[in-house]
Amino acid sequence: MTEADFFGYNAHIIQEQTKSQRTTDGGKITVTPLNIVVKERAMKILEERILRDGKVQAGNVLKVGGFLNHLIDYQLLDEIGKEISALFCGQKITKILTIEASGIAIACAAAHYVCAPVLFAKKSKTINISSDCYCAEVYSFTHQVSKMIMVEKDFLTKDDKVLIVDDFLANGAAINGLMSLVEQAGAELVGCAVAIEKGFQGGGDTLRAKGINVQSLALIDSMDDDGHIVFRH
Repeated sequence: MTEADFFGYNAHIIQEQTKSQRTTDGGKITVTPLNIVVKERAMKILEERILRDGKVQAGNVLKVGGFLNHLIDYQLLDEIGKEISALFCGQKITKILTIEASGIAIACAAAHYVCAPVLFAKKSKTINISSDCYCAEVYSFTHQVSKMIMVEKDFLTKDDKVLIVDDFLANGAAINGLMSLVEQAGAELVGCAVAIEKGFQGGGDTLRAKGINVQSLALIDSMDDDGHIVFRH
């Protein structure tokens, strides 16, 4: 059984049963919830992939297009979906909310195991979208421009329990915009799940300080133009 198979198996256990892993240390029994074990393994595999195939570019840009958000490794994506589901097990999520375009694949992977539909916020008004929308302005760190995001009001209601999912969390602009849509709809925010968080940009810490449940599968503490990446654990 591979490591990926192992933590995927644990995710299945979490969804089907509420169990804990027990370890002994000098005669003392400690209990570690399996979702923590799962997250640690998910972090390790994603971290190793970032170190192997990620590319650090000038301006604190981490390129992961070779496996996550351009050319997509479907096996890695599936495991990320399992772990997001495990981390928010039992929350009775009714909608997974993300933003086009890079967040959609990860959101769909999570939706497969959460068993909830994906709603993605659009960045441009098209002829096939209703004029009756919730809207929020979001600044794109990657593109260095502000855009208005929107979802049709029919697709997000006060009865929804929403999990926000995205590929990256940096300064938190995208997630704050998505949170605004949830608030406008009067829906309940369950939490936020991201594949990669740039911890040194502070967005995740700010959200957590507000009491938001933010879960990141790989949390980068620092990186430099020479390609050195340090993860926070």
